[in-house]
Amino acid sequence: MPFAWAAGVRCAAVLSFDVDGESGMLQADPKNKNRLSVMSWARYGPKVGVPRILDMLEAKGVKATFFVPGYTAELYPDLVKRIHDEGHEVGAHGYLHEPVSTLDPIQEEAALVKTCTILEQITGRKPVGYRAPLWEVNPCSAEILARHGLIYDSSLMDDDRPYTFSTPAGDLVQIPVHWTNDDWEQFAFLYEPRIGSGVIESCEKALQVWKEEFDGMHRYGGAFVLTMHPELIGRPARVMMLEQLIDHMRSRDGVWLTTCEEIAHYQISRSAALASTEV
Repeated sequence: MPFAWAAGVRCAAVLSFDVDGESGMLQADPKNKNRLSVMSWARYGPKVGVPRILDMLEAKGVKATFFVPGYTAELYPDLVKRIHDEGHEVGAHGYLHEPVSTLDPIQEEAALVKTCTILEQITGRKPVGYRAPLWEVNPCSAEILARHGLIYDSSLMDDDRPYTFSTPAGDLVQIPVHWTNDDWEQFAFLYEPRIGSGVIESCEKALQVWKEEFDGMHRYGGAFVLTMHPELIGRPARVMMLEQLIDHMRSRDGVWLTTCEEIAHYQISRSAALASTEV
């Protein structure tokens, strides 16, 4: 049965960007700071990729979600402010892109609070959404997020549609993702340290995969959540490919091209309405 979106909406679609910058390389190995080629590969995202993506989104009239590690925000505060000022959502993405599976609950909570504080200081608004680095989530993660006022996470893969689960600290919306809809599997490549599959796919192939995945979500009424990294998708030809994908999505009827935050708010209101009918 299709998900009950708002009247006239058949499926939702989100363009989301994980603005890792140098944080991922430093988290993987602090010695990478002295590997200028490796660091330049990561730096391309905030330096070139994000500005190019923002220009494209403005031209297309699309709002997106950008998940930013606290460390990256400290390095590029003006960029994070631009993202926010242009009407896009800024969400939390760890501090140094640390997988929370390596942290105890106290450390995980500290990283979240630190990053949310940094993002709020830059944008003037506390983030309401979170994506776990590497999509690694602990059993305690949802409760920690809810305790600090976040309303959604976008890290799990067990559905095509948003859903709500309860924690001792309150409810949290989950906006599912999937490896198929991640540009990392298409474009990530470093010779050393080894990153990616070892194959850099063509834009044509990636576009075909994502069109097919979107069409499937459109058929079944799900939420198509594309996860991208500006150091990858921000390359010139790939931004052009992303423009084609936007055009393809807009050619279908009933497509709500939106942000993760807006989907979360819709799911919250939908859950409340369902609960009221059960009383």
